[in-house]
Amino acid sequence: MTLHLAPVSATGKALHGFAETHPRLSANSLRPYIGIFGVLLGSIIALLASRVTSFGLADLRGGLRTGFDEGAWITTSFGIGQMVAGVASPYLGAILGVRRVLLLGILLMFTTSLLGPLSPNLNAFITMQVLGGIGSGTFIPLTISFIIRSLPPRLVIYGIAVYAMNSELSQNVAASLEGWYADHWGWQWIDWQYCLMLPVMFGCISIGVPREPVNTALLRDLDWPGLAYAIIGLALLFAGLDQGNRLDWSNNGLVIGLLLSGSLVTLAFVGRELITPNPFLNLGKLLRGNLLALLLLLAGFRFIIQSTAYIIPTYLQTVQDFRELQVGSVLLWIALPQLILVLPLADLLRHTDGRWVLALGSLLIGIACWMATGLTSQWATDDFLPSQILQAIGQSFALTALLALNVRAINPSDALAIGCLLQISRLFGGEIGTAFMQTFVRVREQIHSNLVGLHVDAAAGLTTDRLAAYRGVVGAHTADLGEAGARAAKLLSATVAQQSFVLAYIDGFMAAAGGAFICLLLVAVMRRPPASPF
Repeated sequence: MTLHLAPVSATGKALHGFAETHPRLSANSLRPYIGIFGVLLGSIIALLASRVTSFGLADLRGGLRTGFDEGAWITTSFGIGQMVAGVASPYLGAILGVRRVLLLGILLMFTTSLLGPLSPNLNAFITMQVLGGIGSGTFIPLTISFIIRSLPPRLVIYGIAVYAMNSELSQNVAASLEGWYADHWGWQWIDWQYCLMLPVMFGCISIGVPREPVNTALLRDLDWPGLAYAIIGLALLFAGLDQGNRLDWSNNGLVIGLLLSGSLVTLAFVGRELITPNPFLNLGKLLRGNLLALLLLLAGFRFIIQSTAYIIPTYLQTVQDFRELQVGSVLLWIALPQLILVLPLADLLRHTDGRWVLALGSLLIGIACWMATGLTSQWATDDFLPSQILQAIGQSFALTALLALNVRAINPSDALAIGCLLQISRLFGGEIGTAFMQTFVRVREQIHSNLVGLHVDAAAGLTTDRLAAYRGVVGAHTADLGEAGARAAKLLSATVAQQSFVLAYIDGFMAAAGGAFICLLLVAVMRRPPASPF
């Protein structure tokens, strides 16, 4: 029996016997298309929520009247909620049915999005963020399940392609949305925007996702201790990674405690999966095919995507002093190729080995990151477009092929568990990418600042000429020669800092290009995927 035919999870084994009777929609009716729109709207909301909140963190801190350190937990709390829901979704979906869990998640996120901006203090707002993360965290894992188990077979690959497109589209429109809300409507709309989208999603899910019976018999067979270990361990690790750069990693006891305790509990989860007779994941079967490599590739691509998604806005805000709407004008161009390529890519993957498409996408991403190493302090919106459009095309190829290969590597009954693994890989890959790049750029900026500073000799002719030019500029606004000299020195120091940041961002793009090369090597060692009805 091939990996594709053998379930690799407890929920897959439980649902395998009902696979033939599970309702699969007809391609000749509107229901599957309404369902696709509903679950893909959910994936947009889930991804948009964390991205918009990250861009709007300063506005949220101001609106809630809280400091930098306390406000840093706003995004962390939402991510923890998504992680908890991502791990629990396979169990809940198998017991209650995908439709019921999605509807409950929508109601929970709608309530928290409505009440969050009305919170009397930061603690109440963070509570709303955790609950909102739990609600939205059900959307992505259960989207995959609906696409694989409920759509007509010939529409599955198109559902996967549209899902992959929406994943990146939502990430790249976030800056523009946050900037618009801050300038025109107010910081509260960072949350209230979902109150407009979620009712539409609720209606689509109610109509388009098939009803399933409640399966209470699974309650006694599922690995509840393993579920608890996974939720606690992964949530602690996520919190440690998200706060690590701000608190300086090994120099902070809280970060050490979060990462150490999270690692120990996660190891306990892995150990239990190896010895329990009915594991959540059968690790032996999981390692036999391409599934582990595909999950690692997803984490790797999320690492690269989040790395570049951190570098470009930070560069534009730090070096060019752009605001969110101006940053968004760069990122919006990245979304355009994904809208154009979604259907042709789906047709291509129906007739081509997905490994070739995945390899091409990895190569294009690597070339795009290498092109961006030509960065200078003069770069603005238009200068990023060639590399970022190429990266967007590469990401479309890579992510669509990656998800298609994941779907073809599993038994459809395992869709709930695979949706969970995709969510975990996405969250951790993105979090590791952001945490790594934040720390990497900070350290490299310090190194470059020191090295550039060593070559600034106060007695050198070039330094003297530069200071004289600065004094000439600021001297027009002050008659005090001492003040003019001090301001000139500050301008020179700011120039050194600016160039140090630019060099650090170039190093960041080089690291992202190296990550794409590693992904390409991983694609090269993948086995030929098994035959699939999709």
